[in-house]
Amino acid sequence: MDVHHLREEYTQSELSRKHLQQDPFKQFELWLQQACHAELPEPNAMTLATVSAQGEPFVRTVLLKYFDQDGLVFFTNYESRKARQIDENPHVALLFPWLTLQRQVQITGTAAKISTAESLQYFATRPRGSQLGAWCSPQSSVISSRQMLLVEFERMKQQFLNREIPLPSFWGGYRVIPNRFEFWQGRSNRLHDRFLYARQGNGGWDIQRLAP
Repeated sequence: MDVHHLREEYTQSELSRKHLQQDPFKQFELWLQQACHAELPEPNAMTLATVSAQGEPFVRTVLLKYFDQDGLVFFTNYESRKARQIDENPHVALLFPWLTLQRQVQITGTAAKISTAESLQYFATRPRGSQLGAWCSPQSSVISSRQMLLVEFERMKQQFLNREIPLPSFWGGYRVIPNRFEFWQGRSNRLHDRFLYARQGNGGWDIQRLAP
């Protein structure tokens, strides 16, 4: 299938150094708010890239649940493939592809488990069905059929009937601690605006424009 004719001219916006926030977290928050206001589908969806101990890369989409100056947090099964790879190699990359706004944000850094207390605080806010789903899915494992999942879901539903669902010991959050942010704004003639924030030893950030 030849798709070379699929081409869009990027003319929506621009990004200049003088309009950038000095703090990349503040710039990220601004762009995320704009993505939410634009009513993009799943504006908190991010591609997470990990690398296995053998050097094989993997990518998948996860959901950002909150962030602060300490990093960006997502949740998963600690026995999943992504969790095993993070245990082997904590260096990860994130990508927010806000294509409708002709924007991307790329973040690289290291991932580490958050505390059980912090995971529990978030788990308690999840819909009951999502809480049960965390219990019944052996994430990334080979299963015989979807029916097996549904049977296990019903078993968990009965097990926790009329009572609070506890946090599974094998489920929780990771915080990605960034060392680099790159903000990409599409421009005409493929001369895109790209700005890189690199963390400095003093805790500050060095900002550089990159060629497209």
